[in-house]
Amino acid sequence: MAADLEEKTDRYGELLAEALEAASVAPPDGTPMAEAAAECYEMAASYLEDGRHFRDDGDLVNALAAFSYGHAWLDAGARIGLFDVPTDGHLFTV
Repeated sequence: MAADLEEKTDRYGELLAEALEAASVAPPDGTPMAEAAAECYEMAASYLEDGRHFRDDGDLVNALAAFSYGHAWLDAGARIGLFDVPTDGHLFTV
């Protein structure tokens, strides 16, 4: 059975929003790694905003892509230690 695009888009948007709230910069302030974390976080937040815009315009395919890309920025950052994140397996793959 094929996935419902509207349900999946909404779910991924909510997942990204929740992940952004849960992630915090791990490296100490003023370090190059903290700067990298801030850039990754900004990219994820921008993709959330873009996805919401696409969703509001009825463009579910691009909304889902934006939400997925945004989450990938956070997940990759968590994997390499840029973010402190919950490790319950719900939001991140770490």
